Amino acid sequence: MPSQPTMLLYIHGFNSSPLSYKAQVMKDYCEQHRPDIRVEVPRLPCFPAAAAELLRSIVEQHKADYKIGLIGSSLGGYLSTWLNSHYQLPVVLVNPAVKPYELLKDYLGPQTNPYTSEEYILTEQHIGELIELDVASIQNPDDFWLLQQKDDEVLDYRQAVDKYQASKQTVEEGGDHSFINFERYPAKIIEFLEL
Repeated sequence: MPSQPTMLLYIHGFNSSPLSYKAQVMKDYCEQHRPDIRVEVPRLPCFPAAAAELLRSIVEQHKADYKIGLIGSSLGGYLSTWLNSHYQLPVVLVNPAVKPYELLKDYLGPQTNPYTSEEYILTEQHIGELIELDVASIQNPDDFWLLQQKDDEVLDYRQAVDKYQASKQTVEEGGDHSFINFERYPAKIIEFLEL
């Protein structure tokens, strides 16, 4: 086990919350098998710039005291890639969004988060905020492990396979955007993140 305290930062996706199934799987696994790992699953603001600022503040607050590893799901994968570009933290990406600024154009207007019931309006300004967070090329491909299922009904899986082509990849046939049978992976994720 690492001598430095370790933290797992789980970054949920668009219109998700800390109650996401994958976040709960990771929390439960760590409680049972690795209670030494501090698990943080922040409830992200609905808007990209505010979400990125919250994540940056969490990392700034804890990076001196903890070895931090990231899991990013969907839009959380996009934000994790941005965080990595600033802090070189290891990341496991689960069906990550690669071009959310294209995808979310279809969602402009009123939104309701199904987990939190929070209502808000997604605007062109927020699409611009997403573009600002884009990482054009991956500087440290060894920092990433892509977990991708081909039958993701929300995202084109090929975008992630291409973007992270120099990184470790596990690409599965079938599945969906939620990443079916994610509970197979917690131990391997902790091992990859070296927590």
